[in-house]
Amino acid sequence: MCRSRTGRVRTTHRLLLPALLCCILAGPAQAASSDVQAKIEGKQVVITVDGKLFTCYKFDHSQKYPYFWPVNGPASGQSITTETSEPWPHHHSLFFGCDRVNGGNYWQDTNERGQILSQGPKMVESADAKVIIEDDCLWQQPGKEPIIRDRRHIVITAPNESLRLVDFRITLEPLTDIRILKSNHSLFAARVVPELAVTAGGTLINAQGNTSEKGTFNVASPWCDYSGARDGITEGIAILQHPSNRWYPSKWFTRDYGFFSPTPMNWLEGDQLDLPKGQKLILNYRVVVHTGNSQEAGIPALFDSYRQSAPTALEDIRVSDDGRGFVTNSGAPFTPWGFNYDHDESGRLMEDYW
Repeated sequence: MCRSRTGRVRTTHRLLLPALLCCILAGPAQAASSDVQAKIEGKQVVITVDGKLFTCYKFDHSQKYPYFWPVNGPASGQSITTETSEPWPHHHSLFFGCDRVNGGNYWQDTNERGQILSQGPKMVESADAKVIIEDDCLWQQPGKEPIIRDRRHIVITAPNESLRLVDFRITLEPLTDIRILKSNHSLFAARVVPELAVTAGGTLINAQGNTSEKGTFNVASPWCDYSGARDGITEGIAILQHPSNRWYPSKWFTRDYGFFSPTPMNWLEGDQLDLPKGQKLILNYRVVVHTGNSQEAGIPALFDSYRQSAPTALEDIRVSDDGRGFVTNSGAPFTPWGFNYDHDESGRLMEDYW
């Protein structure tokens, strides 16, 4: 046909051009999200990606608190986090807790000092590319009334074969007046396996490019990432803070042996935080489990996308106690950029008759 000068060549072009235009308009092929599924097995929620174990959400009442373990790397299939490890065996993989809460300890020590007890996670969604888990937990000491209810909303996705995302929203609701004293043992945290720690040649880096414990400890940063090589495969885990969080960007408590946490409670103004009964505190985090180091995994771009996303839940806004401004329900300052104002012919505000 190419040698011919007949109309068959023109006919072929007419057939090829629409197909070519479709390819151009469609752009490059996008990798489909991986299949993510979850099911409750005993006292854990088992989450798989393309049929392979990714993580388990463990919630047995013998534990200090619920936590994720293992947290398996996309390439190796081995856990990037450790369930327990010296020198601090109470660091359980990927977890949330707090010490020095109304005299109790919901981070380490014996269960008699306090536990965070799951009331039984619920599967909101488990199909195709997304798993959504919700869990109500009570903070209490044996034989005593609970002092905090926390509601966890967990969304797990796998955008491609190299990434696993865990979006973690926690709503802390004080059931009585709460006082938390200054503590480095607080809130969201992860402990990587010894093989990926800085002490074994791994890399701890923050958003500013500072590295190791020396460069990241006591530094406010939107995210930190821990990565390293094991058996010839480089993998890592990052914790991202959402800008809607109180104290954003929080300072970090980091250790070269493999621990990192955005820990505002270690730098509280006045060395304490008071949360009146009913005043909720909502915190959002994204965990990125990835192949390669932070740059190869594109953590800066992933954070930029997360930063621009709406928070998973919005807090109510109220007038501050001194009547001079506005704060969120959790007490964080809120600056309005403008108001929508109107009234009817009798002077009533819109809000009066909506």
